[in-house]
Amino acid sequence: MEKDVFIRLDNINKTFPGVKALDGIHLEIKKGEVHALVGENGAGKSTLIKILAGNYQPDEGGQIVIEGENCTGLNPMEAIRKGIIVIYQDFSLFPNLTVAENISISNQLEKKGKLVSWKEIKSAAEKALKSLEVDIDVEVRLSSISMAKQQLVAIARALACEAKLIIMDEPTSTLSKSEVELLFKIIRNLSRKGIAVLFVSHKLEELFEVASIFTVIRDGRYIGTYPAEEMDNDKLINLMVGRKVEFVHQGAEKIGKVLLEVKNLSKKGNFQDISFELHEGEILGITGLVGAGRTEVAQSICGILPPDEGEIVIDGKRANIRSMEDAVRYGIGYVPESRLTEGLVLSKSVEDNAVMTVFHRLKGSSGLVNSKKKEKLALEWIKKLNIKPGYPHMLVSKLSGGNQQRVVIAKWLATDPKILIIDEPTNGIDVGAKSEIHSLLRKLAAGGMGIIMISSELTEVLAISDHILVMRRGRINGRLDGSLAKQEAIMNAAILNKSDMKQAAEQGGLL
Repeated sequence: MEKDVFIRLDNINKTFPGVKALDGIHLEIKKGEVHALVGENGAGKSTLIKILAGNYQPDEGGQIVIEGENCTGLNPMEAIRKGIIVIYQDFSLFPNLTVAENISISNQLEKKGKLVSWKEIKSAAEKALKSLEVDIDVEVRLSSISMAKQQLVAIARALACEAKLIIMDEPTSTLSKSEVELLFKIIRNLSRKGIAVLFVSHKLEELFEVASIFTVIRDGRYIGTYPAEEMDNDKLINLMVGRKVEFVHQGAEKIGKVLLEVKNLSKKGNFQDISFELHEGEILGITGLVGAGRTEVAQSICGILPPDEGEIVIDGKRANIRSMEDAVRYGIGYVPESRLTEGLVLSKSVEDNAVMTVFHRLKGSSGLVNSKKKEKLALEWIKKLNIKPGYPHMLVSKLSGGNQQRVVIAKWLATDPKILIIDEPTNGIDVGAKSEIHSLLRKLAAGGMGIIMISSELTEVLAISDHILVMRRGRINGRLDGSLAKQEAIMNAAILNKSDMKQAAEQGGLL
């Protein structure tokens, strides 16, 4: 019924110079509804969110109706007054302020310079957190609490603004399994209170767990809205990408000599006694629960977090790696977990990002970078990795997540590495782009490169790993053959201690 609808968008179009980002989008969200917005990277989800938040204005002819009122010229403050709050991937919080100040900041801005009541700020923050049934000290600095708690602070801020619709953009990208379960519990409680949630995620299993209805967009166009009970994984993927995408195991045709040996590597407080080998043509998957020490091992191999003990041997010779520069000299490339904060310079172009690791090769006799060489090299990598759109001078921040990831990979492939370490290669990337990244990694391995892939997604680990290491509390707790491994065996190795591993070994490929 119309009275149950919080917001309705009809015929929403948005055109940028040379690009039609949205074409005839329809979206209707009811009060208390958990609504999934799905589509590939570049489908237009972010543009649509910015229209809902008042950051972008739709083209003429579109209609936005909020609680029966026709709203034109919606701006960010007006959207907040209407009860629309967006929680972006980075939460848009202030790490140098306290929890209470972060929760109350929007309300303070609304007061336009009136005297600040610290007692009121603290009370409002405590009230918002209490409504979420979570216990966080409101007087501590935000930077001192975990990412999961920071997300709860962002939700509490939305409640302090009397939110009626909370838009969550990739809300689980940095959360552990238990933290995801807590978030879903909170979302269900918000729904029961009549607060609608628009949930945007590329993790399809999570969408099915929390959402009651799906709206699918593809290439900026509205595909349809479907109740959850009419959907399954295959149907949703087909609607999103317009083709069938399958994740079947892709193993190496040939594994060559040992490229890398890690012997008894330890770093106090991070990991202990790590040993493994990496061969030419091999993809070695490393998985485990968040906090198991996977990323720290990768950073030690690269010299970012030098180990306290142990050896790193490359091509049969002991390597002394104390920095990323040393790692590059030994033929190691490292694609970090967060492309936005560690992998890219968002204020720079695709060209600048793609070649920044090899600027020294592009200098002319004057000592300055040769702009023609630089553009030529960038265009080569744009073509090789199929980066879209293929404009070298475009800001990298304007690309979709999948294409940004390709730029980070290009940056390290430009160094001509023998070994590529890639951490969470498809985090925040849609299912179609994910399949393409997998194929790229497999192609690189087929060319003789050794690849270490760190991933929390078991389907990804199982799809392309030749061998799998499972970490638990800083140690390797399981070694599996990628072609035989099963999810149950991986999870057992991630959770169980050594004395309970016998049963796990019987459940699928444990070596």
